[in-house]
Amino acid sequence: MSMESPGKPENGICEAVILAVETSSRIGSAALAVGPRLLEESRLDAPMQHSAEIFPAIERVLKGHGYAPADIDQIHIAVGPGSFTGLRIAVTMAKAMHLANGVRIVTVDSLDVVAANLSGASAGQIEAAREEPGTAMPGRIAALFDAKRGQFYAGIYQRGTPGLEDLRRADSDDPGYLIPAPDNGLWQKIVPDALMTVREITERSAESGPIGLLGDGLLYHRDKFDTDRIVILPEQYWSPHAANVHRLGYQKALAGRFADPLALTPFYLRGPEVTLRKKP
Repeated sequence: MSMESPGKPENGICEAVILAVETSSRIGSAALAVGPRLLEESRLDAPMQHSAEIFPAIERVLKGHGYAPADIDQIHIAVGPGSFTGLRIAVTMAKAMHLANGVRIVTVDSLDVVAANLSGASAGQIEAAREEPGTAMPGRIAALFDAKRGQFYAGIYQRGTPGLEDLRRADSDDPGYLIPAPDNGLWQKIVPDALMTVREITERSAESGPIGLLGDGLLYHRDKFDTDRIVILPEQYWSPHAANVHRLGYQKALAGRFADPLALTPFYLRGPEVTLRKKP
């Protein structure tokens, strides 16, 4: 599609041109929005090829809607936990765009982005999509990424329909957004992001009822969670999406909660593995 670049918007944040980037996990994505309106999301083709594919994907979505890089007002990124390389790419890109064009940065939690995957369907639709239906949609979920060494990056959430005043906290742990859940509910994070083993996650399910699992951490490890207290949610909900990065990030942008570019770092939870080569 060929059209002239609309240029910088003049109607405030509701007309801001927003680029959202998700590179936390195996399959990355980029999305373009104007204010709250999502224009397009482009998924990368190959797993763990973010450095090679993310910039062509961004170029495609911009050109497809008549925009240029200079038109971007905000970049929303998933800042972790997740892939060390993927998170560095997103943070470095955001800082470069801020230095070049004054683009404002919004960060969201990568596991919250996964939890938001369930918002577009009812509990009944999610249950119908399961390979082994029969257990009702749990009221708690855990979003998982593979952290290697027998561990997972995990966040645990509880579903409910509280008012905004119940979920918006004044403390420093307030993420600045609400996470939508099925049937017009909301997810409230009840266990902050942590490194957990299979045993620790299954023990959580024994404490207060079944727990639903989702996230790319299940790709090679789903058989390890074979207990009647755990519900494996459909694979279509496992991967994080740039569209949800925008969905959560836009709430922070409306509240003026932009990241400090100088202080911005990925949220790793732990340092990367480093292998030292032996001298010949």
